[in-house]
Amino acid sequence: LVYTHPETGFPLAICDGSFHTLMRTGSSAAVSAKWLARKDSKVLAIAGTGSVGVGSLATCDPVFPWEEVRVWSRRQASLDRFLAEEAQKYPHLRIVGSTDLEQVVRGADVIVTATHARGWIVDEAWVKPGAHIAALGADLAGEQELHPALLQRGRVFVDDIRQCREDGEINVALREGLIAEADVAGEIGKVICGELEGRQSDEQITVFDSTGIALQDSATVPLEVERARAAGVGIEKKMIST
Repeated sequence: LVYTHPETGFPLAICDGSFHTLMRTGSSAAVSAKWLARKDSKVLAIAGTGSVGVGSLATCDPVFPWEEVRVWSRRQASLDRFLAEEAQKYPHLRIVGSTDLEQVVRGADVIVTATHARGWIVDEAWVKPGAHIAALGADLAGEQELHPALLQRGRVFVDDIRQCREDGEINVALREGLIAEADVAGEIGKVICGELEGRQSDEQITVFDSTGIALQDSATVPLEVERARAAGVGIEKKMIST
């Protein structure tokens, strides 16, 4: 990632994009949980043990006092690796894993999906009233992670409607006429700014469709650079020789 001055375009920093991306993507789930989940949420479910799953656990950790974190992967080997690497970072959390997605999702207060699924994998019947879902994965046209009935049943928010209608969680349901764009409550930024009502009741299911937007990078990279300078890390280079 190249961080440039907003007015002159002069390059101010070059940052590694890998760790940044997994954390800022996970942060979108955490922000959505903060603003849309029930305030008494206790059980977190994460579907997917890749880098986005890692970032989701790290950023959702401080949002609620979780009593249990459940993690799912299709493969036991991936699940074992995730638990071995991540559980030691969070000794205050009870982290359990399963290859049975229904077992992970049922009863969860916040559900984060971070997979490469092409067809839906989370059944509507598994999701309890009042749950919040952050759909981060399957971000290509024609792909989905959630049963379309969840989009019909829940109050749906997006990060950017223009992107989400093309390749977000809502894209398939829109194309198949199962929901209309008017059924989408709006963009989560408006909830944060107080311009749009978020959750309307404790029994309501809320869904956040995240495709990832450049604004997330623009908001976080300056903070990363500021902290790097304060910590004395990184290499300083002169862009213009004198």
